[in-house]
Amino acid sequence: MAPMPASIRYLGIDPGLRAMGWGVIEVTGTRLRHIANGTITSSAKRSLAERLVELEAGLVAVIEAHAPDSAAVENAFVARDAAAALKLGQARAIALLVPSRAGLVVAEYAPNHVKKAVVGAGHAGKGQIQMMVEMLLPGCRAMSEHAADALAIAICHAHAGAGETRVADALLREANR
Repeated sequence: MAPMPASIRYLGIDPGLRAMGWGVIEVTGTRLRHIANGTITSSAKRSLAERLVELEAGLVAVIEAHAPDSAAVENAFVARDAAAALKLGQARAIALLVPSRAGLVVAEYAPNHVKKAVVGAGHAGKGQIQMMVEMLLPGCRAMSEHAADALAIAICHAHAGAGETRVADALLREANR
């Protein structure tokens, strides 16, 4: 009898300064399962430094609560407003730093790649993404559009990372013989 494939938890992060979406899924073989999702918010009434601390503390809590094995962050698109792009870049830095500091390998995916992986079209709308995420993860209700995007990022990473994970597992088994 073949051993049951190991479960792997993926954390998807949709970076934003006002709202940072997150989603955790578990993959066993080819089966996807929703674990949790949510949105970390920062108060616009606080300084930029304080807002970044809010995001960092929230993301640390998510990682501690759900113990993901791997993480993925959506690449930033180029905004027309330079100040907004800079703030998004700072939020992305938190999204990259926190899981990396927790010892996770962090992948990055372009928004069109995520949409294509989940919906099948690189220019899908927010509603289409949320609908497909909820179809792929039975029983899942995304807490916000940011959380739905984060779950889509986790799904994309699970599909992209599955081959890499199998290779790493095989190498580890071989090393332990």
